[in-house]
Amino acid sequence: MEFLYFPGCTLYTKAKNLDEAGRECAKALGFELKELSNWTCCGAAFPLAKDNIMALAPPARILAKAKEEGSTLTTLCSVCFNVIKRTNRLIQEDEEKREKINTFIEMDYQGDVRVLHYLEILKREVGFESIRGAVKRDLQGLKVAPFYGCMLLRPAEEMEFDDKEAPTIFEEFLESIACEPVDFPYKIECCGAFQSVGAPEVATECAYAILISALRNGAEAVTTTCPLCQFNLDSKQKEIRERHNDFPGIPIIYFTQLLGLALGLPVEKLEFHRNDVDPRPLLEKKGLL
Repeated sequence: MEFLYFPGCTLYTKAKNLDEAGRECAKALGFELKELSNWTCCGAAFPLAKDNIMALAPPARILAKAKEEGSTLTTLCSVCFNVIKRTNRLIQEDEEKREKINTFIEMDYQGDVRVLHYLEILKREVGFESIRGAVKRDLQGLKVAPFYGCMLLRPAEEMEFDDKEAPTIFEEFLESIACEPVDFPYKIECCGAFQSVGAPEVATECAYAILISALRNGAEAVTTTCPLCQFNLDSKQKEIRERHNDFPGIPIIYFTQLLGLALGLPVEKLEFHRNDVDPRPLLEKKGLL
């Protein structure tokens, strides 16, 4: 199996650990991520103003390029996935905007590329049962809280990713690699990362509410698909501890790093050293390294 892959800007810089682990896991599971040629930034945000057609040009061009090279486009980044999938749906449904966008990008794209998140490939194309059969390192006993955040699920009618209030794909994934998923009430809340510049204290408190909830429900680690969530939940923990004496800290691990660990990939390929809160002491304590 081969899937066109849009890595996006952040996975080439701050989130290399998400990207590299994802590529290595694909090889281990028998599918190929073929990087889209000449890709550009997706724009990082779907425009709030309905008449802001210019903001849709970058993701539309990505989709048009993908159509030239294949039929299915995947990404690891939740933000890129949100922007590209919503743009694809708009192009499919709004003829007037489609014509304007195509005129501007000087390409003819009709919305006929299938946009899948990497997690959807694992579930629909590879199959969680197949992943169970490929596990080489037993992660049983590792209690992990899946954090969906905003971008995978909302707006629900456009993303069509999972149940907007009670999603299960992340839990199913964790079970397939023998982790113990920890349910907690903040798993679909916003982490506040978009407030990190304008109101950093708000972002810090959002992160604290999520992490302390996960800890109180028994989590030993939190996992995510989103570089923004990773940044906010991971890098703000020193500041959180200064504000809240009850916060001990918790590792934030990309789901591809957990998958690679379960598949028995060399630890150096998973780049745990890039995580702000180093998960290796926990993994060593659990006998997983």
